Amino acid sequence: MALIDLSHSSPGDEGATASAVAPSLRRKGQTLRDYAGLLPFLTFLLLFLLVPAYSVFDQALKNPDGSFGTDAFREAISGQNFQAFKFSITFSAGAAFVGVIAGTLLAHAASTVEKPRWIKNLVTSFSGVAANMGGLPLAFMFLSLLGRQGILTKILEYFGFDLYAGDFGLGEVSGLIIVYSYFNIPLMVLVTLPAIEGLRPAWREACVNLGGTGFTYWRRIGIPVLLPSLLGGFLLLFANSFSAYATAQQLTDNSKIVPLRIGFFLGGDVSIGEDAVGYGLAAWMIIVMAASMGAYWLLRRRSERWLG
Repeated sequence: MALIDLSHSSPGDEGATASAVAPSLRRKGQTLRDYAGLLPFLTFLLLFLLVPAYSVFDQALKNPDGSFGTDAFREAISGQNFQAFKFSITFSAGAAFVGVIAGTLLAHAASTVEKPRWIKNLVTSFSGVAANMGGLPLAFMFLSLLGRQGILTKILEYFGFDLYAGDFGLGEVSGLIIVYSYFNIPLMVLVTLPAIEGLRPAWREACVNLGGTGFTYWRRIGIPVLLPSLLGGFLLLFANSFSAYATAQQLTDNSKIVPLRIGFFLGGDVSIGEDAVGYGLAAWMIIVMAASMGAYWLLRRRSERWLG
């Protein structure tokens, strides 16, 4: 790289050099200001995600005497704890599947409605509210509707159908899928609606010009393009259901679902040393959530190549 000798340069040359350096300094300053805007988010990520995760794994990989050990980590996926993971994964996958199917159909219906325009606004507004609905109010709502003394249960009994004649219960797999669909379906609408609106009309027109039908379009173009978004939505809904706590606490006991078992072990009602099992459960839960969110991120990047 050539060196510039400023000792024999004229004042005009020095001014030209300074004017060339100034934009570079301004760009560096602008970049620093842009990254400074991320500082609150990075601080939040460090304090409320990374530090707690490190603390959980640190406690999960300790023996009662404080030495390194994996006993609690292994016990967290055995016996009743394994059954809790199996139950949680089963109903979370079921709730995610129902949310993907119903949410995608609702998002497609909302995106294709041109008149009246308020229908789409109503769907998106309700989805934004319902996707964040949970806890005691949601549990009470479904207990009033589908509980043993619920309004809909009594109506069905009047027409000769006993909802609780079989294995149905709001705290069982089928019941939790119904309850969790209340916020999973709207969440899927919010996730899928931009992807569906990103399908270009030219693709459908090209399919029709080549002799294709609506079924051909969705089989060869629409679904393949949306598939990364749909799979990513499934993983997001799965993680959302798997980690939910407050709603399930009102509907079932603390031995069936992983978040409730964690609360049981860490709530102070166990003997000394058993709290490590709670940390082990939390560590495995973090692993499941991290795997789900990592796969969701990869699928979202893939979908953005088509719809970006």
